[in-house]
Amino acid sequence: MQKKIKIVETLLDALPFIRKFYGKTIVIKYGGAAQIDEKLKESFAIDILMLYMVGIKPVIVHGGGKRITEILNALNIKTEFKDGIRVTTEESIKIAEMVLSGEINKEIVNMLNQHGAKAIGINGKDMSFMKAKSKVGFTGEIISIDGVFVNKLISENLIPVIAPIAAGNSPTHPGFNINADTAASEIAASIGAKRIIFLTDTPGVLDKEKKLISSLKKGTIEKLKNDGTIAGGMIPKVEAALNAVSKGVEKAHIIDGRIEHSILLELLTSEGIGTEIKE
Repeated sequence: MQKKIKIVETLLDALPFIRKFYGKTIVIKYGGAAQIDEKLKESFAIDILMLYMVGIKPVIVHGGGKRITEILNALNIKTEFKDGIRVTTEESIKIAEMVLSGEINKEIVNMLNQHGAKAIGINGKDMSFMKAKSKVGFTGEIISIDGVFVNKLISENLIPVIAPIAAGNSPTHPGFNINADTAASEIAASIGAKRIIFLTDTPGVLDKEKKLISSLKKGTIEKLKNDGTIAGGMIPKVEAALNAVSKGVEKAHIIDGRIEHSILLELLTSEGIGTEIKE
């Protein structure tokens, strides 16, 4: 009986948060270990299904960098990174789209649908809803997002699962590889999302003693970037989070995707588990 009472208490604790987010859109950038480890994949799918079933509207933007690098290495194609972002060549953009849209996207969609959700996989070339220009080679900089198209899918009770490949400016252009954090940020802003969550392979943003910083604002973030506390792959995540909140998203969260049910722990509990970013 005590175990049953504990379950009810847990549900009641989550109720204020379910009420708060009911009918609201939450963008989740899915990547890292949560996208690779089989147990964590299952945990992620259950979290998304839970949000979906209680009336919260999830939108997933996924990465796939490790898999892309694996394929490029097997083909002896050089991989270069600048400030945590892949420099995509004309040769590697075809591999990136194949992996992101053809392999990873469909795996996520199938996983969610098998659990009872209604997910649909797209990339920026579909309806040309995400367009970009060159930032470095075929690594793109987003110039426009058709949020109406994405919101239409959401209104049909679908979960959009978005691969970060953007359309180019001509029918024959192979497209652009977009950093998934950046894509998630811009998509969240364009569709009026209430929150954006970035799944990472760290507890969140850490200080120089490797302790979690639970809350950050713009001024503090700039100081931490300047003194090297925020560096490498965390830079695009933090910048994407700041971009989202500056464009109307209420808050951004950088959380540890290696923890089972990390999304539910962050959204539906009072303490949370990661770093919260706001203006």
